[in-house]
Amino acid sequence: MIKLPSVQDKLDRKFLSDNIKYQDEGKVNLMPSGVLGGIKLLDIPFNGTLSLLYCVLNFLNHSELGTMATTTDALTSAPVYQTGLMANAPDNLDAKISSEIHVLDHDSSLDNDGVLRPTEEEKATLRRVSGSIPWAAYMVCVIEFAERASYYGVQFVFSNFVQFPLPKGGNGAGATPKGTQQTPGALGKGLTVSSAIGLLFKFLAYTIPIFGGWLADTKLGRFKTICIGTVIFGIAHLVLVIGAIPSVLQAGQGMAPFIIGVLTLALGAGMFKSNVSPMLLDQDTQKGLIVKTLPDGERVILDPEVTAQRLALAFYGMINVGAFFGLATTYSEKLVGFWLAFGLPMILYLLLPILLWLINKRLVKYPPQGSDLGRFFRVIGTAIRKNGFKGFGREGYLDAAKPSILAAEGVTDGHDGKQVDWTDDFVEDVKRSLEACTIFLFFPVYIMNNGGIGNITTSQGSAMVTNDAPNDILNNFNALTIIFTIPLLSYGVYPLLRRHNIHFGPIKRITFGFLIAAVSSAIGAITQWRIYETSPCGYYATGCEIGTGVAPISIWWQIPQWAIGGISECFCNVTALELAYSRAPANMKGIITSMYLFATALSAAIQQACTASLVDPYLIWPYVAPAVLGTLLAIWFYFLYRHLDNDEYVRGGVADNLGEEPSVDRVQSSRSGDVTKEVREEKV
Repeated sequence: MIKLPSVQDKLDRKFLSDNIKYQDEGKVNLMPSGVLGGIKLLDIPFNGTLSLLYCVLNFLNHSELGTMATTTDALTSAPVYQTGLMANAPDNLDAKISSEIHVLDHDSSLDNDGVLRPTEEEKATLRRVSGSIPWAAYMVCVIEFAERASYYGVQFVFSNFVQFPLPKGGNGAGATPKGTQQTPGALGKGLTVSSAIGLLFKFLAYTIPIFGGWLADTKLGRFKTICIGTVIFGIAHLVLVIGAIPSVLQAGQGMAPFIIGVLTLALGAGMFKSNVSPMLLDQDTQKGLIVKTLPDGERVILDPEVTAQRLALAFYGMINVGAFFGLATTYSEKLVGFWLAFGLPMILYLLLPILLWLINKRLVKYPPQGSDLGRFFRVIGTAIRKNGFKGFGREGYLDAAKPSILAAEGVTDGHDGKQVDWTDDFVEDVKRSLEACTIFLFFPVYIMNNGGIGNITTSQGSAMVTNDAPNDILNNFNALTIIFTIPLLSYGVYPLLRRHNIHFGPIKRITFGFLIAAVSSAIGAITQWRIYETSPCGYYATGCEIGTGVAPISIWWQIPQWAIGGISECFCNVTALELAYSRAPANMKGIITSMYLFATALSAAIQQACTASLVDPYLIWPYVAPAVLGTLLAIWFYFLYRHLDNDEYVRGGVADNLGEEPSVDRVQSSRSGDVTKEVREEKV
């Protein structure tokens, strides 16, 4: 048994030194956690006498109550509350009291589910830590690794496959002769066509998630939609391998199966991508902030935002462990041929159905309950009907659609004449979702800064000295940098900032990422300028055939571009995933996540319009323009959204700020098999 702290010392220090005046009636609540959490086992009334309180606590301190955890600092500040003895208090405390006893702090509040919530003072002073992360969540990250490895493994070699012809003196499968500066290739369609196909693929792969998110939210659920995407993925990989068979390439028949494979891969990725990160964050079922005492006696706050941040970092880290698989495919195309470069990702893809089958019964799954998308637009329409378009997007604009305000005006119908079927909380959800979607509108320019427009950076590498290194190998340094940066942030930088009460909020993180991505583009512009200055063909360096055909600059000078871009992703993309999940209504998480992914599609569309300019001697400007624009937008972005850094984390429509009167009193979880359903009890 772990003894309680010295009662007399605590009483003297808190009750006497602080000169706290007690009422004539009060109580000490002994609250067990675990199985009996939230049930009052013992209420002890007393009549203003500290001696009785001392006797009771001494009795508990010396009784055999089983294995007990050290109490929190609540003993030093326990106030007096009015109560009485429960009618069903157990006779045998030794047998009935569970493994922990919490003596409530006068500042902390206990909600209806027996969870200790922090006060405003505790929110400002206690350290925030991650809640427990279930095993299933880590398995979802492994599933994402397998999917992204198979996806990026083929995507990294698309550019060379389309842009360059079969190398002279090669093996006919796309590989280059040893000791030459040639680039692997197959179709020989040039940079413009290569960039156009690459951008079309990216546009579809990040537009289709809107359909995938809607399908999961309304019809199939996330897990089934992911499984369908997995089947489509497998078909795409098989078609790509067929199109890369040497006999097909040598006959000039590789284009048709390649296009079919690319379109099919985009469809499978779209079904998969919009649902896997919401399914991951579904595994953390904690609602709101919770006060906990660590084994060393420190009181901390279990913060869903910190948990989501850690999950998102782990998730994004596994994405880039998978992306690092591109190292194998880039060497495969150069040394063996494209049939192997496309075949290896297909082999790794086979892990996906196996992992999904293994994890199926362990997942927390939310069944589709119909998307809130229709209700979402009805709220916006009702606000527009009352306010007009003037002031749209400003603070308080959507308040006009709140049922409480409509009821006060005697209105019960929305703008379409139908009965209002949403709550005030849902209107707040709509506000947060719209704000998140407007944040995502800043990402297209950021994406252009992170990796360049189209395939320009890969093409830049083809004009540099490679010495048998693949020109597209440098892509992998983006993933490698992220793999090292993720644990540094998750277990080093962010905990250190929280320990010193430095709030590096989501808007600051995204702004920082935007700025360093602009630096990456600036470095790309300088590199391209040096290539032009030193190439045998001068400012027409792409595809140069004079001398060695390349500038005397090592391809490894591209590392800063890819590495800095990778660091920026740890701040921008990871935070965007958190915002997409946390600020969306419960039945729209897939769709809002897909809106973040759609920013990549918008960027691809903008880049598609710029592909005609990706020609010598103008290849410096596709780096300079995004760098300048990205810097200006980063500054504007911060001043526009910096207030969101002060927002409390929200998930499932239940705000952490329990000091206010929420319309949702509590959220209960009830399991039926492997399905978790939310049952919301409206406050009467």
